[in-house]
Amino acid sequence: MTQTPSSLLIAVAQLNPVMGDVTGNLAKARAARADAAAAGADLLVFSELFISGYPPEDLVLKPAFQAACRQATEALARDTADGGPAVLVTTPWAEGGRVYNALVHADAGLIQAIRFKVDLPNYSVFDEKRVFAPGPLPGPVNVRGVRIGVPICEDIWGEEVVETLSETGAEMLIVPNGSPYRESVYDERMSTIVARIGESGLPLLYVNQVGGQDELVFDGASLAVNADRSLAMQLPAFAETVALVRATREGGTWRFSGPIHGHDTGDEANYAACVLGLRDYVEKNRFPGVVLGLSGGIDSAICAAMAVDALGPDRVHCVMLPYRYTAADSLKDAFDCAKALGVRYDVVSIAAAVEGLEATLAPLFQGTSRDITEENLQSRARGTILMSISNKFGAMVVTTGNKSEMSVGYATIYGDMNGGYNPVKDLYKSEVFRLSALRNRWKPAGALGPDGEVIPVNIIVKPPTAELRENQKDQDSLPPYDVLDAILERLVEREASVASIVAEGFEAETVKKVERLLNIAEYKRRQAAPGVKVTARNFGRDRRYPIVNRFRDSGEPVPAPDMAVLNPTAMPKLDVVDF
Repeated sequence: MTQTPSSLLIAVAQLNPVMGDVTGNLAKARAARADAAAAGADLLVFSELFISGYPPEDLVLKPAFQAACRQATEALARDTADGGPAVLVTTPWAEGGRVYNALVHADAGLIQAIRFKVDLPNYSVFDEKRVFAPGPLPGPVNVRGVRIGVPICEDIWGEEVVETLSETGAEMLIVPNGSPYRESVYDERMSTIVARIGESGLPLLYVNQVGGQDELVFDGASLAVNADRSLAMQLPAFAETVALVRATREGGTWRFSGPIHGHDTGDEANYAACVLGLRDYVEKNRFPGVVLGLSGGIDSAICAAMAVDALGPDRVHCVMLPYRYTAADSLKDAFDCAKALGVRYDVVSIAAAVEGLEATLAPLFQGTSRDITEENLQSRARGTILMSISNKFGAMVVTTGNKSEMSVGYATIYGDMNGGYNPVKDLYKSEVFRLSALRNRWKPAGALGPDGEVIPVNIIVKPPTAELRENQKDQDSLPPYDVLDAILERLVEREASVASIVAEGFEAETVKKVERLLNIAEYKRRQAAPGVKVTARNFGRDRRYPIVNRFRDSGEPVPAPDMAVLNPTAMPKLDVVDF
């Protein structure tokens, strides 16, 4: 019988895998294992689905991809014959005609145990029931004499899996995660971890992925909490690292100890997430850099700052695209912003393009009045020019519309919506103002942009305008942004009714107008570029509304169900689940 050791040195691989790059992810895993071996670690642990990247979506249904992941996992298992650290690595695993979200324990050159994820999330941004089969309730794995429970991510958000592990002899919990960032995520994770520790009495090591994957950003921020609920380890957010955690057995109970780093929260974390999401989208898709229209407005200015922080000034090209309605202040503000950021800056007039389009359309438009059609020609000319620069030189166009604008359709499809990625897609306009002021006094760790003021104060304080006609201001057609954003947050994040929002003190006609604009702009959002998710509910993965949709909230109070019309025997018996 193997004697239980009194100590276990665990290397935590908080790393940034690339979706589908099985060979590259294996190389990254091997490099991490070499570092762990040099540090004398007994065990190396990875985040969820490290070999494939997470979330793999329908890619994981491809048999060739499944085979590549298995071959990489087997190769890493063979590596452990060298006497170095054991490995807990995660991968898709095809078996018996099904695909599982799996954890593999490898040691002494062999796969010693495999465990499958039980609870497959199927809400918000998650869609795992579409592609994975659930595994059976697991027992612990024996890692060099220590019985370790390895629930995978969602498995700790309910009680059953951890309860089973505790009852079958687990001495500690190590949890691989693919937990994406959102504003409230740190408190939610800690509440869940503390609840599972309270029920099981077991210390818990939480290993989270870091990096951007399409619209999701994984923040890392891996941590360990002891059985007495004391914080034993905290890794930084939004940064790759391989860190050591010591597990020590004291009187039959294991305790973790390791480094404790602070990490950004709130607006700072949102900004850092936007930068990381943009950086990884550009890098992982192998674009040489980005190009964007710099209008002298706040949205393009903060996007330029984020792009420079993500990629460095040499890989960011800003273009001012003026027309007759572009104010002198806008020209100066755009120039000052580009100069502060140190980027390439060009001025390309759109006059010839707009006037040429108007001349071409004149016979068809004869007898009609000028309206938004002609205004949109300006935006579409700008979008075409930026896309042409992208086609010619390979840089990706960054689109700059914020969540407030995208909510109410205050954006031109095939115009300012042109682009490959949007770092502020999930930030309301009021948040854009706040984060712009923040960036002038702070920048995230690892940012490649300059210190100090990079967004001229005049851009932050002047009234927002699209400058598509004389003396135009956003507030001509929209409520003030503090009012608009408060209504939108209730409609989008909370799915609140019009009546409940009005009951909070908002003007009824304003709420109805905003709700109508939100509904009729769905077709635009469906065609919008992807962008970083930072709120609880973004447009795209979180909120999937039909484009053809005639339902409108009447604004009347939501009536209670009419129980008189319901036969008591009509309802099936429902299981009551206590969450």
